[in-house]
Amino acid sequence: MTTDTTPHIFLGLGNPGDEYTRHRHNIGAQVIGLLARQLGVRLTETWGQSRAVRTVWDGHPLVLSRTRTYMNQSGEAAAALLRRTGAPPAKFMVICDDMDLPLGVLRIRSKGSSGGQNGMKSIIAHLKTDEFPRIRLGVGRPYDAEGRAVRSREQFEKDTIRWLLTPFGSEDEKVVEPLRQRAVEALRCYLTEGIDKAMNTFN
Repeated sequence: MTTDTTPHIFLGLGNPGDEYTRHRHNIGAQVIGLLARQLGVRLTETWGQSRAVRTVWDGHPLVLSRTRTYMNQSGEAAAALLRRTGAPPAKFMVICDDMDLPLGVLRIRSKGSSGGQNGMKSIIAHLKTDEFPRIRLGVGRPYDAEGRAVRSREQFEKDTIRWLLTPFGSEDEKVVEPLRQRAVEALRCYLTEGIDKAMNTFN
């Protein structure tokens, strides 16, 4: 009887550089940073297009990582991580923002489409599969459907980019801080009890 020592990989998406650290678009990377602090490790290694560290969490081998690419090139980091570790897509968990979810809402899925998130689009294209787990964290939109209807497509796209590339406000942080912690708890549940238990518990 052999024991599978292939690690799970947690990849938090976000743009590189200090100026992006607190942005809405970087909430996936923020969750990885929070988890790393709680485990007492730092992402000090450069693995291709990601920053990473090997660790163990509750007896499970794990790679914590965040992208070093811009969001729409996240697939480069994802593919390199799987090549380096030999992990299958089923053990590759992506954590990212989602504008289609209200602020503070968390959703776990075992597979699925990109949902329009550019990082997820890139990962699906590079891995040639959408069958990998993901945690989506709701960051909301700058305005509702009625506000969208009275703006041109160009203005809507500009406003959306501006929304994603700005930090959470102080009031939003009251919701987002516990959201990040809930994501860490969901990751632990997923790692120790599996994707179905995590979905049933946290969705």
